[in-house]
Amino acid sequence: MLVGVMLTAATTTTLAGGILTNTNQSIDFLRNPSRDAAIGLDGVYSNPAGVAFMPEGFHLGFNWQYAHQTRTITSNSPAFALGHKNDGSTRKVFEGVADAPFIPSLQAAYNTGNWSIQFNFSIPGGGGSCEFSDGLGSFETVVGNIATQLSPLGATGYDMDGYMQGRQYYFGFQFGSAYKVSDQLSVYGGLRVLYGTATYKAKISNIMVKQANGSYMDFGSFLSNATAVIDGGLSQVEAGIAQYEAAGVTVPDALIQQRAQLEGTRSNLDALQKYSEGVNLLCNQSSVGVAPVIGIDFKLNDHFNFAAKYEFKTQIRMLNESTVNKASEIAAVNKFRDGEKINEDMPAQLAVGAMWSPINEIRLNAGWHHYFDKSASWYNNAQNLLNHDSNEYLLGAEWDVTDRFTVSIGGQLTRYGLSDEYMNDMSFVTNSYSIGFGANYKANEHITLKAGYFQTDYDDYNRTDYPPLSGQSDSFTRTNRVLGLGIEVSL
Repeated sequence: MLVGVMLTAATTTTLAGGILTNTNQSIDFLRNPSRDAAIGLDGVYSNPAGVAFMPEGFHLGFNWQYAHQTRTITSNSPAFALGHKNDGSTRKVFEGVADAPFIPSLQAAYNTGNWSIQFNFSIPGGGGSCEFSDGLGSFETVVGNIATQLSPLGATGYDMDGYMQGRQYYFGFQFGSAYKVSDQLSVYGGLRVLYGTATYKAKISNIMVKQANGSYMDFGSFLSNATAVIDGGLSQVEAGIAQYEAAGVTVPDALIQQRAQLEGTRSNLDALQKYSEGVNLLCNQSSVGVAPVIGIDFKLNDHFNFAAKYEFKTQIRMLNESTVNKASEIAAVNKFRDGEKINEDMPAQLAVGAMWSPINEIRLNAGWHHYFDKSASWYNNAQNLLNHDSNEYLLGAEWDVTDRFTVSIGGQLTRYGLSDEYMNDMSFVTNSYSIGFGANYKANEHITLKAGYFQTDYDDYNRTDYPPLSGQSDSFTRTNRVLGLGIEVSL
């Protein structure tokens, strides 16, 4: 039971985009996330067909981003009131810190004639680690419920230490080419290779049981003492039943019921014995997936540009290397069983954008992203727990203040199809809006320097009485701040 709860707390660090997809692959995105119809080197990711309209020659861009997130879960559970550190409160706040100090990406394009040969390296999924130094509410609720189960044996409370850390990266390598069909139209076809790697660590230690006299006893010793008491009681009951049977007299129902009750308690204690030394788990995962990417760009004239990109679903089957090597009746444990392959598809994505330049120095952008979450395949068909696919709506603007200096700003509204059944302690997202701004400085004819800042503000997602009739509730929210620097070289 403890193991199952801990392992469901798998984490990803989604920086911007869908539930499993990062879209912030360049500094240009940070300073204006509405890039779906923009013409620039960052289009190798966001508008690959449009890159064909860049000048001939070789173009190379490198981007560095630093992201800092927090994830906060405010949980309410009747079991918390029994916790030594909780001062009788049923409410507790659990905060995780997710840092990604180095998120690199690289875009390259070689344009010659009507052709554009392109390469993109990025981290389109995951991108960091998240640590809950005090564990999670689901950890502690299970321990508190165990203490409640043991109350007939003299338990009046509990104490424990919890810890959870998850790290996940999806490294993406995209190869493709765009072709200018005419001065107004270009098309793109490419292939993206994803290499996924993840590590999950979970620990529950120093489990203590508070006794009726107010003192604390370690969990293992408490179980041993309780087992001895139950065994003694069973021996007495069995002896009484034997006497009735030897005398040829019907055994009283009360005695039969007492034996069944003691045997049931003994069985429960045996089941809990495996947690007497706490839990210390480690699981590593890895996988490779491949998917096509196609795009189109249409220039109506010098003032209007329209583009679309479709990324096909990437089938991912993460292979486990884990300390969990036996099958369990708990489904969440089996997700991390050694040697298992786990469904973690990257959903297909459709991105559509438009750009309008009312004057040469100003460009206005709009975009829409649709993630086909419910058509992906995730562990235990978690995609079916969503109410609908995810959608993003984007607006932005750029202004060439001078021939060398450009400023930009943009925003993004993200809406997921969340449900109470889908949400859990750590692998959660909530609806949000984001704003980004920054600048480009053209140092000379060949080199452009870039800087951007991106911030996401998340809604609270509240679920009450979940699981139903449990009296438990949770409120989920996050913070996200990203700072980035980049350089682009054109030869």
